[in-house]
Amino acid sequence: MYSNDKLREEITEMKILNRQQLLDMVDGTAIFSAGGGGAPELGYGIVEKLVNDGYEVRLIEPNEVPEDAIVANFACVGATTSVGYDSQAAVKTLKILEEYIGKEVFAVIPVELGGFNTLVAVDVAARRGVPVVDADGAGRAVPEVHLKVYTIDEIPLAPMAIADIRAKNVVIVKETADSKSAERIARVLATEWSHTAYTARRILTGTQVKYSPIQKSLSRAIKIGEILRTSKNPIKSILAETEGYKLFQGRVVQISKETIGGFTWISVSIRGENEFEGSTFNFKAKNEVLIAYRNGKLVAMAPDIITPVRSENGKCVTAERIREGDSIAVLGLKAPEKWRTSKGIELWMEMLRRSGVTENYVPIEELASS
Repeated sequence: MYSNDKLREEITEMKILNRQQLLDMVDGTAIFSAGGGGAPELGYGIVEKLVNDGYEVRLIEPNEVPEDAIVANFACVGATTSVGYDSQAAVKTLKILEEYIGKEVFAVIPVELGGFNTLVAVDVAARRGVPVVDADGAGRAVPEVHLKVYTIDEIPLAPMAIADIRAKNVVIVKETADSKSAERIARVLATEWSHTAYTARRILTGTQVKYSPIQKSLSRAIKIGEILRTSKNPIKSILAETEGYKLFQGRVVQISKETIGGFTWISVSIRGENEFEGSTFNFKAKNEVLIAYRNGKLVAMAPDIITPVRSENGKCVTAERIREGDSIAVLGLKAPEKWRTSKGIELWMEMLRRSGVTENYVPIEELASS
């Protein structure tokens, strides 16, 4: 049997990402974050430290992962207002999971797209000396651990290693009744540990990597980040690239925020400007934006992606960092098709109902045309 190192050496499609590509990845993943996934500013810091420390980030395509290899998902869990990060503790969390399963991972995959949480997985992979897979578990950022496309494919969330911010407390979850049970365990521990925790989880085989996660989402995010950096009209260019919608633009007039049970709950009201002069806009977030209304009428809801961005440059401003007086635009993007299946919608509706959303899901393109 070949070693992981030998197998990696034989892969010809592996890319080495430079500093600019990593910074573009931060901005690109944030566009798909629905205002969550951790602040991009934290992602920039991870990139700079990773580059300054001399680590190499290798990106591997899903179809290049050997079928019998194993890949672990990695992310932080908790409230978006309580995010912290320690590279050594994060890597320790992955190593403890490897020790438990008795095998080293071939690669790491991000659980979601977000300006911070995606880069956490990239950082852990580079510091562990393994590649990061060009894919992720959601195609967006999500508020709960079990809200991953893997749940649709019935891939278990456990075994899972959960650690506090310094990895002084580490818990191994061997097995759970279902993915929702794993979410509750991770959330309770994160809440106990100042509302944030590391998780290494969802071990995939090389075969599963090829069909379950959202494919080539990281390279797509890098392209989006490049467009943001180079376009003279970044919002227009991003909407053209993603076939998305400009839901609103205006000035924030009111915001409420509280952290409860390992989540940041946010409500934002905006007064319209430019083409939206005279209109109002409201959205509600549970870490990520769940639902939005214009003049009291539904305009978008999860699983479709609702992302607030700076009006001047099109870069995401996460919901917990929005302030009164900010000038923002709100983008609406279609969710990956896997979320629009009956199983995907069922998973989201169960969470939305628990979060106080009573509306039934309507695809964003139908709302836009009504």
